Amino acid sequence: MKKILVTGASGLLGTEILKSSDECKGLSSKDCNLLTDSLHSFIEDEHEVVIHCASRVGGVKINTERVADFFDDNMKINMNVFDSCRKKKIKLLSIMSTCIYPDQKYVVYPLTEDQLHQGPPHESNFGYAYAKRMLDVQSRAYRQQYGCNFITAIPNNLYGRNDNFDLNSGHVVPSLIRKFYEAKAQGKDSVEIWGTGQPLREFTYARDAAQIIVWLAKNYNYPEPLNIGNPEQVSIRALSELIAEEIQFEGKIIFNTEKPDGQYKKPSSNEKLKLAGCNVVYTPLKQGIKETVAHFKQAYPKLRGIQ
Repeated sequence: MKKILVTGASGLLGTEILKSSDECKGLSSKDCNLLTDSLHSFIEDEHEVVIHCASRVGGVKINTERVADFFDDNMKINMNVFDSCRKKKIKLLSIMSTCIYPDQKYVVYPLTEDQLHQGPPHESNFGYAYAKRMLDVQSRAYRQQYGCNFITAIPNNLYGRNDNFDLNSGHVVPSLIRKFYEAKAQGKDSVEIWGTGQPLREFTYARDAAQIIVWLAKNYNYPEPLNIGNPEQVSIRALSELIAEEIQFEGKIIFNTEKPDGQYKKPSSNEKLKLAGCNVVYTPLKQGIKETVAHFKQAYPKLRGIQ
């Protein structure tokens, strides 16, 4: 019996959630276009929870170029999902992102859930960030007016096997893996990377996040959002060197300092997740990158964002 319905099931996180529990049933954009369609008819009697992963996502470049599209599309998707779950009286777990947090001058690090609305997010992706932040506002509003059991979780930068390897719309880990792999295959002696390489980021293996999310779907029922990501930080430079080493690219790494860095750092705290009773175990970054690169090499070019 499938008790959990997962939107965005063909994406990085959605596929890992499906793998993590045989109680999950997936719904992708091929099944239902949540920009225009209701989720109502897909929620069956045996479903107890909807895990909402569906969203329009991308890296700094495309977020900056299409900021209004990212805001509009994500708001439309969220409204359709919320309305359907309210009408079906079903629990909803919505997935946000640490990019929703206020810019550095408005917060005290590490980022804790009570600081979520203390200021605007970083300007590099404010359209997407505000749309995802509204998941918290919507969840609380539906709780207050309709008594809905709507909860939210905040992962940080996810990476893994079924990532989007498109160089224009992909996030930093899949983009770097592809850049170094193709540079080596083409005999190039250098790879250019946007920014200075100095910004610090946190990365969570999507498989780890999926296991935490399924636990929350079954055990957490409170309005406060929870940070669920691995709080260990690594610089973009160190990440680049790690991926280059794993791919055995021996050329030069050139950081284009004329391109934007994005937010310098945004460390998060997962203490509330631990206090909620979740047994948090994260895959070390080196091991996660090793597994992701191995899959990339085996599957190339039949990967999301490349085909």
